[in-house]
Amino acid sequence: MMLNMRSTDPPTTMTDDRTARARIRDAALQRFADDGPGASVRGIAAEAGVSPALVMHHFGSKETLRHACDEYIAATIRDRKRAAMAAGPGFDPVAALREAGDGPPLMRYLARTLVEGSQRSAALVDEMVDDAVRYMAEGVQTGVLRPTAYPRERAALLTLWSLGALVLHEHAERLLGVELTGPPEKLAEAASYFAPALEIFSDGLLSDEAASTFRSTFGHHGDVTGPHNRDKETGS
Repeated sequence: MMLNMRSTDPPTTMTDDRTARARIRDAALQRFADDGPGASVRGIAAEAGVSPALVMHHFGSKETLRHACDEYIAATIRDRKRAAMAAGPGFDPVAALREAGDGPPLMRYLARTLVEGSQRSAALVDEMVDDAVRYMAEGVQTGVLRPTAYPRERAALLTLWSLGALVLHEHAERLLGVELTGPPEKLAEAASYFAPALEIFSDGLLSDEAASTFRSTFGHHGDVTGPHNRDKETGS
């Protein structure tokens, strides 16, 4: 999914090429999740059951392989969240990764990547926000989400809150008893996580009086300034 083919690759059958690339990518997700950026091409090759030369043949460099992993993460979130929005409410931008089932540890890979502070991780977060703007706009159109004057800012906040909880997953488990990087069936049982989250998102947090005060203080109806032009933020 969304893997870049190098024009210098020799001809192979589509099935063989896709299978080998997917196996290498999944192995890379596992190794980067466990070892971080120090994961080696040799270790990834061993995980995939292939030679280091085949890894380089398909991806050219470890950085290109990391980019393929990031693209796979973003594409998984985008595709699954779009389908989820059509089916019903959902406010967690990374919930789709928990629904991916058996396979590479997508949640642990993402948690590890987010703390690197690299240009690549920044680009991944930007792509996740861009995708969130689009699928949340679809949620508004279908009546799942309320309209907003700040489509991009809302998408960015929800994405950052969700990713922040993922990075702090050890504390989430300690304080709320929820394993955010664990299997989805475990998370589904975590009422201590979902019940208060649903209350916040459905009923709100502030009293009417406090909300009115904050709106007056921060200019609820004013323009939002930021790095993005508002005409690029339409979509709801």
